[in-house]
Amino acid sequence: MNQLSRLEVAGLDHLTRPVDHVCPNCGHHQLFVFYEVYNVPVHSCLMLSTQQEALDFPCGDIILGLCDRCGFITNIAFNSKWSAYAPNYEDQQSFSPTFNQFSLDLANRLVEKYDLHNKNIVEIGCSKGDFLLLLCELGNNRGVGIDPSAVPGRVNTEAAERVIFVPHYYSEQHAKYVGDFICCRHTLEHIQPTAEFVKTVRFSIGDRTDTTVFFEIPDATRILQHLTFEDIYYEHCSYFTPGTLARLFRSCGFEVIDLYRAYGQQYLLIETQPVAIPSTQVHPLENSVEQTAEAVKHFVTQIDQKLTHWQQYLEKMQAQGKRIVIWGSGSKCVAFLTTLNTIDKIQYVVDINPHRHGKFIPGVGKEIMPPEFLQEYQPDQVIVMNPIYCQEIQQMLDNLGISTKVITL
Repeated sequence: MNQLSRLEVAGLDHLTRPVDHVCPNCGHHQLFVFYEVYNVPVHSCLMLSTQQEALDFPCGDIILGLCDRCGFITNIAFNSKWSAYAPNYEDQQSFSPTFNQFSLDLANRLVEKYDLHNKNIVEIGCSKGDFLLLLCELGNNRGVGIDPSAVPGRVNTEAAERVIFVPHYYSEQHAKYVGDFICCRHTLEHIQPTAEFVKTVRFSIGDRTDTTVFFEIPDATRILQHLTFEDIYYEHCSYFTPGTLARLFRSCGFEVIDLYRAYGQQYLLIETQPVAIPSTQVHPLENSVEQTAEAVKHFVTQIDQKLTHWQQYLEKMQAQGKRIVIWGSGSKCVAFLTTLNTIDKIQYVVDINPHRHGKFIPGVGKEIMPPEFLQEYQPDQVIVMNPIYCQEIQQMLDNLGISTKVITL
């Protein structure tokens, strides 16, 4: 195929603009820009102590480019100098019963499938260590967690004495931490040199072909097909479909053992093992570059309509004097409000994570309130940032005696 044929087939050639930019996944020297959002906060989950600090927070741009060679999508305006992950980076989701059940089911599955008992486990990008500690608890394993935002002692578990935390960004200097099982959840999307990163993991394993490597990331297919603009924010500089993820791992010396979606089809999970000669066998879930181009076309032609709908909806609610609250103060909330440029249309944001309460959202400036605040405020509507939490949120509202309309994106 010639260079533009995939885009021409999808009818994308007139809906994008070519730029000279190296694809971090395959090294191709041209990408095609299809979505742009300007002046958004460069972090969503750093907890800030004052409103002014939050309002003065640095901003950057999102300019998504598609590689027509491998199907990878990246933010060409991303600058890694803003990757300031630290203990005050608060992305812990383990205060949700829904998320905890998902993590428990996943951990049990991996422990059983790969016989993770009395083994050495490494987690790259372990955050506060919830999942690593769970794996070590379930299989009496030993663990090493590598993450600059790690907070030892945050999670109370008997496995804590068998786990050490390394408060650094993962690099070749951590190659000594190999283990029988390497996992990396919701980290690769924060890294732009994706091939370099996965090759570093492969290098650390060397000739040990019995080490299993497991990654979990957001699925870009869902973002494109369902127009979930709230899942596009500055920290996420890399966007994978099943095809681009599988092709990346094969090109870096891994064989794909399994590839699947989970958590309401939001997450993409891959299980791999190192091999000397990667298999060319394509997993049934993998999509082609042409299919990704078709999904991008759908996004490009439909996204303005969705953005306009939400802008007009929030303006209408404000004009009617309705009290609108957002439930969930993380990245989706930041992307929702800043992409729409309607921060002034929402007065309060609530969250169940107690480590967020009383803090202010970067670039948005709203103080994060506990759910109990709603008993006094009595909102007319609660907009839930992630529909998978609707049932538990409704239950919490009922328990608090709050009668309000719950809507999702």
